[in-house]
Amino acid sequence: MIEPDHPHLSVRQQCRLLDLARAGLYYRPRGESPENLHLMRLIDEAYTRWPFYGVPRMNAWLIREGYPVNPKRVRRLMRLMGLEAIYAKPRLSAPGEAHKRYPYLLKDVVIDHPDQAWSADITYLRLHGGFVYLVAVMDWYSRYALSWELSESLEGEFCISALQEALAKGRPEIFNTDQGTQFTAEAFTKVLEGRQVAISMDGRGRVFDNIFSERLWRTVKYEEVYLRDYADLEEARRGLKAYFRFYNEQRLHQALEYRTPAEVYSGHGGGQRRAAARTVAGTPVALRAPSVPATVGL
Repeated sequence: MIEPDHPHLSVRQQCRLLDLARAGLYYRPRGESPENLHLMRLIDEAYTRWPFYGVPRMNAWLIREGYPVNPKRVRRLMRLMGLEAIYAKPRLSAPGEAHKRYPYLLKDVVIDHPDQAWSADITYLRLHGGFVYLVAVMDWYSRYALSWELSESLEGEFCISALQEALAKGRPEIFNTDQGTQFTAEAFTKVLEGRQVAISMDGRGRVFDNIFSERLWRTVKYEEVYLRDYADLEEARRGLKAYFRFYNEQRLHQALEYRTPAEVYSGHGGGQRRAAARTVAGTPVALRAPSVPATVGL
């Protein structure tokens, strides 16, 4: 709102008119300390292995690893990272009316063709001297990553950008997300409503409602992020661009009968039968395939 080069009003006058402290105009937030960034790396790795770890258990684990931190600090860092323990929580109070609520539409639905159900999710990615957030849009049937985007903050614009890029490639019947503010915001949901897409949202803290996104994050982190250890945002962008190309077009998935997501999404699979129908139940998610055991792996 402040225009430093305004032809008639000085910065001092603009601040006075807006009732803003001039010192706040020049304030730049401090980044996390090296110690906190190290703790966040440890929390990220632990949460990727054990997504059911909440603040008390994560705090106890860090202390056992030799880091004498308190729960308040762990809670703040996990909140900054967008992490929350995944388990069925008791309904202790009625939800507020902060946003329109959408039901979970995928319980017991057989996912048997591309563009039937898409999902989007956000994860934290560590860098050498900081961190960024990654959002991806995935087709459930083929596991095809339709789009992805990086951001240094959790503002919702990068999620809308990824959604619009995915919708340029197709249109799902159902779009599923968690109840994060980026996805419940009107700016995000109206894009889907404008394309006549049914909106589905997870129950709070229910890992199996969005299991494919959880598996995608594990795969991306173990096969790319933890191995590369990106220095900055641009290096992360270059690395993920190459990885997602590999993931979609070259990586063979056991659950897809050793085909690639691109082959299944486009309908080409070397003459083999199409991937098995996927039944998304409340818990757990079962991928039913003829003559092969059920699995949830990517």
